[in-house]
Amino acid sequence: MSLIQDLEWRHAVKAYDPKKKVSEKDLNTILEATRLAPTSSGLQPFRVIVVENQDLKEKMVQGALNPEVMRDSSHVLVFAAWDSYSNEKIDKVYDYHTDVRDLPRGRFGSYTDKIKEIYGAQTAEEHFAHTARQTYIALGFALAQAAELKIDSTPAEGFSNEVVDEILGLKELGLKSVSLLYLGYRDEENDWLSHMKKVRIPMEEFIIKK
Repeated sequence: MSLIQDLEWRHAVKAYDPKKKVSEKDLNTILEATRLAPTSSGLQPFRVIVVENQDLKEKMVQGALNPEVMRDSSHVLVFAAWDSYSNEKIDKVYDYHTDVRDLPRGRFGSYTDKIKEIYGAQTAEEHFAHTARQTYIALGFALAQAAELKIDSTPAEGFSNEVVDEILGLKELGLKSVSLLYLGYRDEENDWLSHMKKVRIPMEEFIIKK
C-alpha cells in the first residue's frame, strides 16, 4: 500500500483489544522511524518512553481523558522534551556527531557557538516551547510507520502531564511529557469511530495557493 492509502486507513482508535499486543519487532520498527525523524539543528531534544507495564498504565490513567484507551492499549509511547537547552547538552550531541563521522571534536564549533548564543538569550520556558514542538515531528513519523504496519494508534494530549512526569520520574531526567501515542489493535465492536467515514477538509479549501 502507498503512504496515502495507509493514512486513509488509520484513525484515532477509541477502543483497543487488551488481549492483542504489538510484537517487539513491529514496536522497534515504529521506534526506529521515530528516532530517524528530523529535529532542529539535529539535537533530538526529547526522548520517547515506552510503557508496556500494566501497573504503570493503571497509575497513569489518573487525569487521562480516555482512561480505557490508555489502559487497554498494548503500549503507550510518551514523548518527553528537554526542559531546557544548555551548552553541555549541545556539546554532548555534537561530540557524538563528530565521533560517529570520524571528525575532530569542535568541527561544528562556529555553528554550535551561534545556537548557544541564541538559546542563552532565552528563558527555560522558551526552550521547552521549542523542544516540545520537535516532538510532534517524531510523533507524525510514528503514526505513519504504525499505519504502514497496520497497527492502530491514538495520539493524545488529553492527560495529566504532572501525573505522568511524576510516575515516570521525568523531572530527574530533565524531561517534561508533551504527548502520548497509544498503540495496539482496535476492538472492532467498541471502536465506534472505525465504522465511520474518514473526514478531512476538502483539498481545495485546505490548500491555499499564492
